[in-house]
Amino acid sequence: MIVPTGTPDVLLRTEGRAGFITLNRPRAINALTHAMVLAVDGALTEWEHDPAVTTVVIEGAGERGLCAGGDIRAIHDDARAGGSASAAFWRDEYRLNARISRYPKPYVALMDGIVMGGGVGVSAHGSVRVVTERSRVAMPETGIGFVPDVGGTHLLGRAPGELGTHLALTGAPVGAADAILTGLADAFVPSAELPVLARDLADLPAEEALARHAVAPPAGVLAEQREWIDACYSAPTVEEIVERLFDTGVPAAKETAETLLARSPAALKATLATLRRSRALAGLEEVLDLEYRVSCAALATPDLVEGIRAQVVDKDRAPRWNPATLAEVSEADVARYFAVPEGGDLGLAAAVSETADAAGAADAAGAADAAGAADAAGTAEAAGTADAAGTADAAGTADAAGTAEAADRRARGGA
Repeated sequence: MIVPTGTPDVLLRTEGRAGFITLNRPRAINALTHAMVLAVDGALTEWEHDPAVTTVVIEGAGERGLCAGGDIRAIHDDARAGGSASAAFWRDEYRLNARISRYPKPYVALMDGIVMGGGVGVSAHGSVRVVTERSRVAMPETGIGFVPDVGGTHLLGRAPGELGTHLALTGAPVGAADAILTGLADAFVPSAELPVLARDLADLPAEEALARHAVAPPAGVLAEQREWIDACYSAPTVEEIVERLFDTGVPAAKETAETLLARSPAALKATLATLRRSRALAGLEEVLDLEYRVSCAALATPDLVEGIRAQVVDKDRAPRWNPATLAEVSEADVARYFAVPEGGDLGLAAAVSETADAAGAADAAGAADAAGAADAAGTAEAAGTADAAGTADAAGTADAAGTAEAADRRARGGA
């Protein structure tokens, strides 16, 4: 048995060819703290440069889930105090999300049980995402007056049709089949098989290990609901989405409309705007930059504190939203979510661009060096050829002169 290292809340160990990250706050369903984010990032740094580690696996301690999200009690307290700790947490968390998406080694997320909010951020951007029959995957932010973050609008914005809009606005959890359908996961493995899968990941390439255990998931529900979801959520505003849902005559659509009316009106409108903007952006880093602005703006709204109070602190499940209705949320209210934060933008997209430019410059320099070496070699070859030709010419001239002289001598001798 290899003794785990790391911190009390993030256990690290290596077994065979794999590095394992275990989120270890089971009583809080492994909710992420800032220290945990930094610990995971540190492990990825170490293992990226360790040739003995060829696969990274992230899992959650306990039976309830991989990760229920960020520590929203801490965010609640920070927002009430007007602090900056949440913005600092998001800066490092979103950088970690981007890093996971570009990690050069297989990053396997065992998305068993509850996987929500920040839990999606540390799993669904990975290269191998495994769900089970116990998985409940969601971005439930509108229920606490917040907006999907950690790259959630990037993932949901690319789901088939308007399925992602439905999940972003309602915050509804999905099971294994629907997580795979919407692009939040890749493969289904029965939960009883996870310990064996983990052992195989220590010995085999990730795709080979997964192939031994992946099977077809139980049927989902979204594929059958796709027709009314696409028809309703393609509306230009949240108000019209709700109206269409009520008018379909489909009981599930009517229930969905009632769910939306219980969510934060401001968060609903900000979420729809963020999701649609994210679809036009090139990649995850650009979306995370956008989400960082939105998250920082949400921190200053009354609904975030009120939503967490109602759902987590007092648990009365009766939030008093402000504004109270969709009609009261103005275009100016929504626009404020996209303002540059007081502490400045996240800057992930710019950093990626600078890295790409530096790599391009290095490649160009290498190509120039190679071309220079080739030119030098060519010059040397040409000089060698010229020298050889000169030598041959000189030899030929000498031979010709020698032949002429011999003939002259013979002619004189015969005279």
